[in-house]
Amino acid sequence: MGSLAKKGLQQYLLQLQQHPLRTKAITAGVLSAISDITAQKLTGIQKLQLKRLLLKVLFGFAYLGPFGHFLHIALDKIFKGRKDTKTVAKKVVLEQLTSSPWNNLMFMLYYGLVIEGRPWMHVKSKIKKDYPSVQYAAWTFWPVVGWVNHQYVPLQFRVIFASVIACGWGIFLNLRARSMALTKSS
Repeated sequence: MGSLAKKGLQQYLLQLQQHPLRTKAITAGVLSAISDITAQKLTGIQKLQLKRLLLKVLFGFAYLGPFGHFLHIALDKIFKGRKDTKTVAKKVVLEQLTSSPWNNLMFMLYYGLVIEGRPWMHVKSKIKKDYPSVQYAAWTFWPVVGWVNHQYVPLQFRVIFASVIACGWGIFLNLRARSMALTKSS
């Protein structure tokens, strides 16, 4: 590893140790930006939609990073830091029955009301129509991520691991939404 990259990683790890909440929030914001820029380019948006990008960064920074930070601390306290197979399975089930539906709902509300600026009735209708398929897709993917995260990733890195995976998940959801919109317009 180059000396600059090594020094950057050491500094990041130091910040993560000294200021875990702030570091996870910033990391989630940066990864939200990477995800949205990539999604915008892959879906054919020619000129970067800066307002959308900044609002996605805000969501990652103000909500996803802090929520994940406190969720993983709470899960470790509830299950006393154990990593045996039965405990990991319980953590994954609890996470998938609570935070997964909640996070998907929060994102859909935020995206519709704040990012798109749509009226409540439109957002409510869209959530009613699309939420079940979004949550089903999440339940086919995120339990595996949760298992790996709880079984193998140290507590201080779990939010970062999930944020990296969420970066790819966000790109997937954007591409899926785009292909569904194209199919409907054809």
